[in-house]
Amino acid sequence: MYKMDSHIHSEYSPDSKSKLKDIFKVAKSRNIDIIAISDHNTVDGSKEARRLTKKDDLLVIPSIEISSIEGHILGFGCEEKIDRDLPAAETIDLIHDQSALAIIPHPYCFYRHGLLCKADYKDLKIDAIETKNARFIVGYCNNKAKNLSKNENLPSLGASDAHYFKFVGDCYSKIDCEKDIDSVLKSIKKGKVEAFGKGTSNIKLSKYLFEYKVLKKFD
Repeated sequence: MYKMDSHIHSEYSPDSKSKLKDIFKVAKSRNIDIIAISDHNTVDGSKEARRLTKKDDLLVIPSIEISSIEGHILGFGCEEKIDRDLPAAETIDLIHDQSALAIIPHPYCFYRHGLLCKADYKDLKIDAIETKNARFIVGYCNNKAKNLSKNENLPSLGASDAHYFKFVGDCYSKIDCEKDIDSVLKSIKKGKVEAFGKGTSNIKLSKYLFEYKVLKKFD
């Protein structure tokens, strides 16, 4: 059984300044075994993270967070970029063409482009959903995702959605798998995962967002 944080943003995302080596350091300090750098509409950070950890115990899964027309979708296992602003169904087909998984992050959070605010999951070939996103651990959004997972037998994941490296591992999944990419993908598909963790502190998050916006003005 391993601990995995499947949704982390690095400096390769336009809304994050987190260095990859800082992400790795925090993940290890919190006993996270598997991570995915799921940057917005690019695989550059994911590729670099995999290069840097070739001889490391930390397993990095290829990933990307894609902005479809209806909302965000993780291409979990994607090694190549998928264009943004395509219909969700087409985006998911392109993810599956790479033998990757279509995972829906923060599915019901309308102001963070939650896919299921605009799309019906029954019309989409979804492989898994986040039921514990650390930026919304308590309340409507996560609870509704948890109920959907339970009622429709959709695999349930926890993820930090960290845009700041200190929040890595706030939420995570426990996954029953071998420590390799193929086994991780198969175990998620089979539902051998469970969501855990706590919400990122709103005080710490607000402080980070303030500092990020102020510092960005001087870049």
